[in-house]
Amino acid sequence: MAVDVTKPQSQWRRVLKQWLRNRRAVVGAIVLLVIIFMAIFAPYVATHDPTKQNIRNQLKPPSREHFFGTDQFGRDTYSRVVYGARLSLRVGFLSISFALVVGCFLGLIAGYYGGWADMLIMRVIDILLALPGFLLALSIVAALGPGLENVIMAIGVSYIPSFARMMRSAVLSTRELDYVDAAQALGASDWRIILLHILPNSLSPIIVLTTLSMAGAILSAAGLSFLGMGAQPPTPEWGSMISTSRPFIRVSHWAVTIPGLAIFITVMCLNLVGDGLRDALDPRLKNLG
Repeated sequence: MAVDVTKPQSQWRRVLKQWLRNRRAVVGAIVLLVIIFMAIFAPYVATHDPTKQNIRNQLKPPSREHFFGTDQFGRDTYSRVVYGARLSLRVGFLSISFALVVGCFLGLIAGYYGGWADMLIMRVIDILLALPGFLLALSIVAALGPGLENVIMAIGVSYIPSFARMMRSAVLSTRELDYVDAAQALGASDWRIILLHILPNSLSPIIVLTTLSMAGAILSAAGLSFLGMGAQPPTPEWGSMISTSRPFIRVSHWAVTIPGLAIFITVMCLNLVGDGLRDALDPRLKNLG
């Protein structure tokens, strides 16, 4: 009698196969990789200096020389959009990385230890949740002053509550499982249990939240720059480009619509990738979106 010796697939390999079946998520990932590639190699992809002004070429429509036209200062819109991708992705990645580390740490402490630590941490989180995320970020930037570093800090702080609550919820459901009880019975330290047993088995919702939060962070950064609180001119940033070109929308709509489309496409691709990960990690949620 033949014996089936096929090795069982790992959880992450099954997740990858399930995710690859989602065509929208795959298309979103491909477009996102193209945007990331353009951001990394911006000096080679851009056709002009993004900050060089040429008043003779102001508000020119799209052409062979200027693919996306020019703005009111004669700067090449295509090159500014390419360099703006570098800035927007940097803000999204750094701010969400900060929120991920701090929020997950607080969620792990609150969920595993409970008691007064849980009560203290979650009450602070509830206070932060009392304000909408963008309003909280705007308040922090208004207090610290405009600038890219302050925007990263403000957006990161505004997303800490989401990661803390998500991690706490995952820890509460994981710490009661048998393998955690077995590790405690064997005398494993608390941090060994947290890092080797609880954290790896609580990552699925955090991965999805990270992807979706990056989309929100890019939108928040663009909004703050639009209000003049983010990257300062002449630095190319999508929100700032929309703000400075807004008075000329009637005569040169491309100076506004092109950066807006860049924000839309990037955020949409991140959401598609996040939705695909959500469906792959928990197929029961597929019909709830």
